[in-house]
Amino acid sequence: MNTTLTDTEFGHFQRFIFEAAGISLSPAKKALVCGRLSKRLAVHQLNSYNDYFHLLTSGKEPQETQTAIDLLTTNETYFFREPKHFELLRELATAAGGRAQPFRVWSAASSTGEECYSIAMVLADCIGSKVAWDVTGSDISTRVLQRARAAHYPMERARLVPPAYLKRFCLRGQGEHEGTLLIERELRARVSFAQVNLNTELPRLGQFDVIFLRNVMIYFNGDTKRQVVARILATLKRGGLFCIGHSETLNDISDALVQVAPSIYRKP
Repeated sequence: MNTTLTDTEFGHFQRFIFEAAGISLSPAKKALVCGRLSKRLAVHQLNSYNDYFHLLTSGKEPQETQTAIDLLTTNETYFFREPKHFELLRELATAAGGRAQPFRVWSAASSTGEECYSIAMVLADCIGSKVAWDVTGSDISTRVLQRARAAHYPMERARLVPPAYLKRFCLRGQGEHEGTLLIERELRARVSFAQVNLNTELPRLGQFDVIFLRNVMIYFNGDTKRQVVARILATLKRGGLFCIGHSETLNDISDALVQVAPSIYRKP
């Protein structure tokens, strides 16, 4: 088996993941692509990355196509990443205590679910049973969504979880599960997950008070960013908040929002 990924082969996978998910892989990602796909060559007993690319594009193995998408789009995350967003969420949730309509939050690139459960912890603490609330998580990768639904994590991912939340919402692993945590059942019941490709027409998800789209746009080119953000903003309520990553900006992407803090925008 030839485990060298040529520039031509890398170009094939760049086009593959752009067409599938709108993601632009820079040349710096060549080693990542090589490492993540090498095991799939072994599984299928293929001699080259070119052979694997032909397998993906032949249409004979649709599940393998999803596996490749999963491998090329998965990113590690952790609980309460970028704490300023959760401070603002806490303020909004507290203020929503007396209203009639449900308070809804969408994590539009939820990966393995830590962001969703962080959001749910804040809502459970600040809203409780005063108002109906729910959290929706979505991702293009079926593999990470399986892990998100399982809600079972290494303890090191929880280093930013407030101690009171750890005690209230998380079960510490014992015996063979030591060093892990499980999100408690009642909180898990408030969070739903769905496979969503942000680069295509969105399913009917309803309207949201807050949408998190963090550390995703860095993988899209300008046109794709504009299209994705426009689709997502159609689901954001008037007055709702839109949170992006601190290394991202909506400059030249959308003028439909007003910036209220670094990486936080409001729909007028």
